[in-house]
Amino acid sequence: MTPVETLRGETVAVFGLGGSGLSTLAALVGGGATVAAWDDGDKARARAAAAGFPLVDLASADWSRFKALVLAPGVPLTHPEPHWTVKRAHAAGVAVIGDIELFARERAARAPNAPLVAITGTNGKSTTTALIAHVLREAGRDVALGGNIGVPALDLPPPADHRVHVIECSSYQIDLAPSLKPTVGLLINITPDHLDRHGDLTHYAAVKERLVAKADIALVGVDDEPSRAVAARIASGPGRRVVAVSGGESPLAEVFVDGRRIVSCDSAEPPIDLEAARALRGAHNGQNAAFACAAARALGVASQDIARAFATFPGLAHRMEEVGRRGRVLFVNDSKATNADAAEKALLSFRDIHWIVGGKPKAGGIEPLRPLFGRVAKAYLIGDATEDFAATLEGAVPFERCNTLSRALEAAARDAFRSRAQEPVVLLSPACASFDQFANFEARGDAFRAEVHYLLNGEP
Repeated sequence: MTPVETLRGETVAVFGLGGSGLSTLAALVGGGATVAAWDDGDKARARAAAAGFPLVDLASADWSRFKALVLAPGVPLTHPEPHWTVKRAHAAGVAVIGDIELFARERAARAPNAPLVAITGTNGKSTTTALIAHVLREAGRDVALGGNIGVPALDLPPPADHRVHVIECSSYQIDLAPSLKPTVGLLINITPDHLDRHGDLTHYAAVKERLVAKADIALVGVDDEPSRAVAARIASGPGRRVVAVSGGESPLAEVFVDGRRIVSCDSAEPPIDLEAARALRGAHNGQNAAFACAAARALGVASQDIARAFATFPGLAHRMEEVGRRGRVLFVNDSKATNADAAEKALLSFRDIHWIVGGKPKAGGIEPLRPLFGRVAKAYLIGDATEDFAATLEGAVPFERCNTLSRALEAAARDAFRSRAQEPVVLLSPACASFDQFANFEARGDAFRAEVHYLLNGEP
């Protein structure tokens, strides 16, 4: 844990008592602050009370005694309208911040030169964050990994000159962290997302830009127009080092991907071959790897060490996760693909696909994937989307109605084992939410992984 000693002796309101909220309460109390915890949900309040934190109904509280309001990132700050706690804080002149801001203040007070890598982007930030942490650990660095990727930032050990913090940041977290100033800041890409919480793409992009605007070294993607504009603005400012990164061969990029090689315009750095990096298949992972490579080099990791670490990167659970193999047949868990855009990346990464698809359908279904149907040997339909997807696939792809994931895996494995293809792939990439049959995509992916393990090894 990183105790928040910069607020010692102050009284701090904390709203939103999920994982990051409870982490924030513990860090504030550990640093000597007095806390006033609240949440609109009864269960969340009960969890905080059970952990020993004092509950204060912020609707009737005296806000003049609060030094700050620490807001959970899931609570609206600006759109569609500010949460009632934000309105009360503004009326009282109380700063509204988040846990990433508290971490940034502790770093500035304790160890301002402690290396901090902060990563954001609409897509790919979790894989890139995990990959950077893996590379640094393989290079012998002391690494603390967290933020939006899972472990709250304040649950990590404190900033120190010998320790590298690698922190994934969502747009919500950046919006609540005005003093964030990373050693290396990464903005991978910007596409429309969370516009209900940011109003429009212009505001969303401006929030993302804040993460790299104050970075000592800014790594910015140039594969989309909003990111290119960010790179140009930062580069035009004084004293900022900007490295343009591309997942392709953009003439604007200093680090880019040529086929399956990461190339740096600095001729002193040899290209890094991605062929051995099985967890980094696909063009989208080429972009992620290019960013990870640039970040690791900025922190002094040698190219040969980066390449070696890429080859051993296991990938993230439920994101094109290789969960088993028998002979030529590969089993891949891509349960995180809850819409067609996400499933597209997996379909582009393989051929001879035995595709387990379906669940609770999203708007548009799988029609946008029609140009990739030629990669699919057969589809195995599950869940509520079965009949809609059958209508889309009719005449284009052989398919089988399986209803459940278990039956779909059994049928897909049967056909894949009979295939004469060089590498048949049994791919769970549902292009759907999981809520018709599973609590979440993680539960769906865990079930798939367990059943593959049983199928291949005869053990639960």
